[in-house]
Amino acid sequence: MFVMGRPALPSEVARRFWSLMRTGVVLDDAAAVAGVSKAVAWRWFREAGGMIPAVASADSSSARSSRLSFSEREEISCRRAAGEGVRVIARALGRAPSTISRELVRGVRRRKTGYRATVAQAQADVRAKRPKRSKLTQNEELRAYVQEHLQSKHSPEQVSRRLMVDFPNSAEMRVSHEAIYRALYLPGDRALAREMTRCLRTGRALRKPRRRVAERRGRIANMVNISQRPAEVNERIVPGHWEGDLISGPQHRSAIGTLVERVTGYVVLLHLPHGRGADQVQRALVEAMTCLPEWLRRSLTWDQGRELTNHAQVAAATGMDIYFCDPHSPWQRGTNENTNGLLRQYFPRGNDLSAYHCDYLTFVANELNHRPRKRLAWKTPDEALHALLSTHQPGVALTA
Repeated sequence: MFVMGRPALPSEVARRFWSLMRTGVVLDDAAAVAGVSKAVAWRWFREAGGMIPAVASADSSSARSSRLSFSEREEISCRRAAGEGVRVIARALGRAPSTISRELVRGVRRRKTGYRATVAQAQADVRAKRPKRSKLTQNEELRAYVQEHLQSKHSPEQVSRRLMVDFPNSAEMRVSHEAIYRALYLPGDRALAREMTRCLRTGRALRKPRRRVAERRGRIANMVNISQRPAEVNERIVPGHWEGDLISGPQHRSAIGTLVERVTGYVVLLHLPHGRGADQVQRALVEAMTCLPEWLRRSLTWDQGRELTNHAQVAAATGMDIYFCDPHSPWQRGTNENTNGLLRQYFPRGNDLSAYHCDYLTFVANELNHRPRKRLAWKTPDEALHALLSTHQPGVALTA
């Protein structure tokens, strides 16, 4: 598309000019070095409102910011002057078309003379200034509404969503649940009293950050996800597939390992008197599993706890395939989770689990293995396992 008028200056010229200005060079000298006339340089300076926009390094190897840089705004200005459309510009910059569309609206002066990078950057700098007064601070009616519903034990999300129902035509009566949390927990311009945190379900006076699993404890190397586990495991037809976990003592300083066979519900407890580290769990697992026949140790499903970091060594010693559940998905080990609940009758929370003797763990496991189970037609796990040991042959499915 042909555009009348003088061709736009290369974006590198403006970038060099503003870089010089930021180092303290006077405007006339910066214009001369950058290769632009004084008239153009003064026009840029007036359009920027007398402020020097931040210049992003074009050679920066760091991750690109979610905000547009000044160099990107110059690129938008040049391409728009050349007649390029929103989607073409977005593809060239690797940005969403909606980002470019909003930017073109924001970067226009009142006289509607077209998009200017310096104007857009100056406006962005003003918008980025902090701190800003929150909506709850400025809107007394909104603040009173939020306080009233928090006192009624409504969650911040419920309050936020209910505003849309009670005030469908009032844009001023809108606040996100995250803004409510910030008003409760962040210092400074706090619109809601700190005591209001007692109205929340947790009642916490401090907010705990929700970090990614990888940030919290690291990822176990070479994990095989539960999605790759054979379908036969879910059917509870072929024996030898186990679920495992740890039940923990105070501050997670002590633990007992729990293993449950999925077909019979047979329970094995691992004695861990010297800690719950990966080496201790590896030794206990190998010792317990190698006592069973090979056809009765096909697979083990565990959560992503660091205690099973040595899963490769466990698999090599026992011949079992080891699968890891998804984060925060205890239902993927439902049999084991149910068993852990039963075990709390014998190992109450708050007790040091390393203090229990291995003979007591054997006693507890025997009690659970001699409980009749509905899904076993009221047979016990011990009876079901002994039936397998006496009649089952490797590779043959267990029949009801």
